[in-house]
Parts: sequence; C-alpha cells; structure tokens
Amino acid sequence: MTAPGDTYERELKAILTGDDKAISKMVKTCSAMEKAGYLRMPSEPFLVIRAAGSLGVDLVALRWDFSFPIEVKSSSDSTMHFSKSQRLIEQAGRMLDDCSRSHLVPIYAYRLKGIRGDPWRIFTIPTDHEFKGRNSILYRRMPKIDISSEGNYIMRWNDGMKLSDLILYLGMSDYSSG
Repeated sequence: MTAPGDTYERELKAILTGDDKAISKMVKTCSAMEKAGYLRMPSEPFLVIRAAGSLGVDLVALRWDFSFPIEVKSSSDSTMHFSKSQRLIEQAGRMLDDCSRSHLVPIYAYRLKGIRGDPWRIFTIPTDHEFKGRNSILYRRMPKIDISSEGNYIMRWNDGMKLSDLILYLGMSDYSSG
C-alpha cells in the first residue's frame, strides 16, 4: 500500500513527464487556458526522478532549459501551516540551503484535494539569495510562501501559481536562434 502523499507525487510526475493518460484525466474539469498549459507537456516533457527516502525533496524535474527540486504537499485544507510540524520547518530550511548553494529554485507543489479545475499550485521559499540566469527570472516570477509574524511558513493555496500557468510560462521561449 502506498503512502497518502505518494498518489500525488506520482500524479505530478506523470503530468511533468507528459503522460497522455494523466494529462487527459487532469484536464477534464480545467478551463480552456488551464487545459492549454497541460496539453503542452507531451511536447515539452521533463525527466522526473522520484527521490528515495527523506532527502528533503520528493521529485527532481530535469529538462534542457530548467531543472528544479520539488516538494509535494497535499491537503483538503487550502492553508498549510508549517509550524504544525517541526519536520516541515527543518525540511524547508534544508531545501532552501541546498538549492541556494546550487542556484536552483526550490519548488513547493501544493495539491488541493476535491477541487475542480487545476488543483495544483506552485510556490517557492522566500530568500535573499540571488539566483543566476533563467532561475533568477523564474524565482522573481513565482509566488513566495508567506511568513507569519512569528517567522513560520504558511502556504495558502489561493495565493499560488497554477501549475498550468507555470507550464505555459516555462514554454514561452525555446531560446533558439532562429
């Protein structure tokens, strides 16, 4: 039997690798714009690796133009308070430290359960680190996880970037010369 979060890790992996069956299932309740984003994945897929064990990330998405570690979270509640779990706080800190050293943008993918349309929202962790190249542009564009007055992270699903919008954004330019 798989752990509850594994279902959504597998779903996201299938979407990012351009799996036609997963994408067809995802777009059934999506708007036309959301559907357009998801339907780009088969022609612009990532190689996605599921991380074994508790490395601080669930997935690593690799493609010629962008690569990023992804931590997958799911809930039926639209707000996730990291302060409810010391493990979440430590995990976010390790992920940010590791990503900063390698200039990779840390991605949190938040899957809201039981919703129609695009159920995925994308966030990154706020930091003063200066990312390099295209990752710098991506970091500035992405919504940041909120920080409470006590200094704890709060992820509000409504404030995130739709996964379909991220897919469209990443496919805006192929950087070819002609």
